[in-house]
Formats: sequence, C-alpha cells, structure tokens
Amino acid sequence: MTPPGLDLMQDILGTELEQLRGEARSGKFNFMESATKAQQELEKIERQIGQLETLARDNEDAQRQLKSLQEQVEALRKQISAKSDAWIRTELARHPQRPYFLDYVERIFADWSEIHGDRSFADDPAILCGMADFHGRPVCVIGMQKGRDTKQKVYRNFGMPSPEGYRKALRVMKLAEKFGRPVITLVDVPGANPGLGAEERGQAEAIARNLREMARLEVPIITAITGEGGSGGALAIAVADRVLMMENAIYSVISPEGCASIMWRDASKRELAAEALRITATDLIELGCIDEIISEPEGGAQVDYDAAAALLDVSLQKHLSELEKKSPADLVISRYDKFRGMARFFEQV
Repeated sequence: MTPPGLDLMQDILGTELEQLRGEARSGKFNFMESATKAQQELEKIERQIGQLETLARDNEDAQRQLKSLQEQVEALRKQISAKSDAWIRTELARHPQRPYFLDYVERIFADWSEIHGDRSFADDPAILCGMADFHGRPVCVIGMQKGRDTKQKVYRNFGMPSPEGYRKALRVMKLAEKFGRPVITLVDVPGANPGLGAEERGQAEAIARNLREMARLEVPIITAITGEGGSGGALAIAVADRVLMMENAIYSVISPEGCASIMWRDASKRELAAEALRITATDLIELGCIDEIISEPEGGAQVDYDAAAALLDVSLQKHLSELEKKSPADLVISRYDKFRGMARFFEQV
C-alpha cells in the first residue's frame, strides 16, 4: 500500500517538472539568471524526491515512480546545462575584451608588415593582411579586426568585411602562393558586411571566389577561429587544411539571434537556437568541421592575452610542421577530401 500523501506529492513533482520542461523547450531561460534559477528548482525537486524515497521504503511501485522522476530530473538538468553552455560560450566569444587579431599578431608573429588594398576599389580596414615571421618561417597572416571603442568600431565596420576586404585577402594569398609561404588566417567575425554598398560591389561573388581559390591554393593553409565565426563571412578565409577553434569560440551559418528570428519569429529564443545550431567547439569537432580545440586560460581568453596567444602558438606550430611535409598536389587533394567529408551522416558503398 502506498504511504498516505505519496501519490499527491508525486503528482505535484510531476507537474513542476513538466513546467520546467515547457520553459526549456520554449527558450525562456535567459542566459545565466534563469538557468541558475532552473537548476535551483531541480535541486529542490531532488531533495523532495529523496524525502519521498524514505516514505516509500519497500513499496516497489512507488520506488519505480520515484526512479522515473529522478531520471526526468537528470535529463532536464542536462538539457538546461547544454543550453546554458552554448549561450555562455557565445557570450564569451563576443566578449568586448577578448583578444582580437592584432593582439595575437603582436604576441605570436615577428616583423609583421601589412599589405593594403584590393587593387580594384579600396582598402578595407575590417580585414588585415600581411607578411610576417613565424618562428623563423616567412608566412602570410590574414584576419578580421574589431574595434575597442566606438571610433574604432565604426572605422573597422564592427569587424565585418566588405567585398574589397575579401579581394584584398585573396590578392595576398596569391602572393603567398607565388613565393611559397604558408597562409595563417585568424577568424573573428559576426558576418560579412550586409550593407547595400557591399551588395552593389559584389559581396557574394567575392566570397564565392575566395572559396574556390582557397580550395586550389598550393601552399599550407591553417585557420583558427578565435572568437565569432559567422557564416560565409568567416568561411571566405577558412577553407583550410587545418581548422582550429578556441575553446570559447563559436562557428555557425547564422547567429543564434538570426536563427531564432527566422524559426520562431522571436530573437529572445536565442539560447534555444544556440543549442540547436551546435555552434560550440565540442559540437563541431564531433561533426568533423574542425580539427582541434585550443584550450583557453580559465575564465576565457580575455583574462590573459599572453596565455591565450601561447596556447594558439603551440597549436599553429604543430600543424604547420605537419603540413609542410606534404607536396602542393597532396595539399589540394586532402583539402578537397576534408571539406567533402564534413558532417557526413552516411557511408558510401
């Protein structure tokens, strides 16, 4: 016989769990505050289940029901944790004090010499290109630069390149190929410039041309996603032999806010979208979209620029040493096979 009041308590707990599940599905957990509150509610429910287990004692039917409730609690905890983790990493990737391209160049490379202009329209300050020395190796370095204050942000167009930026990058990559220099690109971009002027000057064509030409480039290419990796704006300089990703970076076809606006007509469901998009480094290495996750200092790269740069430096050295052993023809073939095999969920017979 079930102890008095046990059935009622089980019904109450079941109702509370269903409410939490509904909120999790609807994306109502706003970053840290609500997610923490949800975790506290789950802990309260677990304590109540523990008390009911004492009341149930040898009642097998009651024990089975309580076990089922405990399993639901664990499943919901994982769901909330996963969602929080995806959004927390999104916030860290966008942190205003996170190291940007020039911060890494200063700490990793020597003799940096910037190259300007696309020889067609203008010089785009949102994307920087140049030659540098990397532990005795001459290399080509390309990356997006965001601004710290308002004046810099406007000058750099918030780190969103225009067509002339991508054409400049391709011009410099072709120079690197001519002189046999490896290409290293650092990606931190919310997306390509979506403005009218950029569209008029051929934004889509410039990105598409970069994708094609990078696939054919006969020198080693290494890309590191250091912050945001937004859509084609990132991929335009990320068709590489090795794609590395900082621990708290994100890489996605669309921003969580953009995805939520399209799917649910509600940008506030960005956390739900962040989880569904699988934009974190751990998600992407499982899908085969990246080759290595680079650890960051505790708390994120913004806590210690030198430590973050040192960790990136070690990874770049390792992969460049491996790629330099390959012939130009092998590089092109393996690069093609790499991108053909990404996120494949079937087997060829």
